[in-house]
Amino acid sequence: MTDSIKDLTGTRDDNQRELIMIVDDSISNLKIAKNALSDAFDVLTVLSAAKMFELLKRTIPDIILLDIEMPDMDGYEAIGILKASARTRDIPVIFLTGRGDAESELKGLNLGAADYVAKPFMPALMRKRVQVHLTAESQKHMLEEQANILTAQERMLLDFNDNLMKMVDEKTAKVVELQDTMLYTVANLVESRDDVTGKHIERTERWLSLLIDAACDAGVYTDQITSWDIPLLLRSSQLHDVGKISVSDRILKKPGPLTAEEFSEIKKHATFGVRIIERMESKTTESDFLRYAKILAGTHHEKWDGSGYPDGRGGRDIPLPGRFMALADVYDALTSERPYKRPYPHEKAVGIIMSEKETHFDPALVDIFMRVESRIKEENEFNRAMYGKEPIPGEESIPSEEASFGDDPSKDDGPPRAGAGFDSTPSTMNAAF
Repeated sequence: MTDSIKDLTGTRDDNQRELIMIVDDSISNLKIAKNALSDAFDVLTVLSAAKMFELLKRTIPDIILLDIEMPDMDGYEAIGILKASARTRDIPVIFLTGRGDAESELKGLNLGAADYVAKPFMPALMRKRVQVHLTAESQKHMLEEQANILTAQERMLLDFNDNLMKMVDEKTAKVVELQDTMLYTVANLVESRDDVTGKHIERTERWLSLLIDAACDAGVYTDQITSWDIPLLLRSSQLHDVGKISVSDRILKKPGPLTAEEFSEIKKHATFGVRIIERMESKTTESDFLRYAKILAGTHHEKWDGSGYPDGRGGRDIPLPGRFMALADVYDALTSERPYKRPYPHEKAVGIIMSEKETHFDPALVDIFMRVESRIKEENEFNRAMYGKEPIPGEESIPSEEASFGDDPSKDDGPPRAGAGFDSTPSTMNAAF
């Protein structure tokens, strides 16, 4: 029996009423159920579970009223098949039964039944229960559709954010690349005026990086270092000598000894560097990069014992980045060639640095330097082989009455030379303004 079938093609018009499929081996029960429901719903009546499965191949009802006690295949077996199929598992099933025991009802619910309608049928109660479950299904589908819409919108938003972040990252990378190019150009311009060659900028940045990493590994000053933007600090180190732009070429490139007045003038490059960077700060909102650069430019010639310049700051009053920079800069200057000196061998440079522990350099950082000096030596010797002249033992300085030591022009050993800067005892070459 297949009364009131509106469409068995699998699709129904949105304006059609809900389709109810009633499965019962009793024709009288089917008529009672149909009469109770047909005024509000389209009703499809079926005499067996086997016939139900045949019809389900062509159409999907909104709800199935399924008798439990039927020949050949009972309702329990039928619902098991319905719930096992992806095509039919979501159809609500209301059992029709004359059984009134709780055990039978629980069994059906456990198999996936949505509800029970007891026989003999009460038409009003049957209609109400069917309507309640159809309303619940409608709300469920509405919520699923809304969830699908929200999921799709979320996916679109995530894709948009990913694309936006990619665009921002690409733009940032281009800005950083341009910034690095300009920074490198300015730093190299400073070096070219000072007759400094051989990739001094890259090396000092590398030594600074190794020292900071070693300090972190040793747990030294980590309370401060962990607050730094280390990549930004390292890049900003390229401007530590930017103040030399304001120093006369006559002094910077002088091949002979400097007068006391000339040495006082060249020491001003640290102050000039700070002023140059402060002018940059006034023209931009970028603060961290220039803040690091200003610290390094203004403090890398200060000494632990307070005898450095420009401000005579000492000990922990010298910002930690400046204390790191002083060590990296002096080591590279000692092992670099200058017009007035050959590069010192690594071992001699290490000895000089050790002798200046607690006078020129932070003693804790000298200890850190010694932890990585073999790594620095290995990289430095490779760099020298690739880009510069190797140290020649016994020929570290060019024999000349112009060779000079110390930072005090009043000393008997003469005023400092152009290019000097390791302002120390007579045993140390003034190597790095």
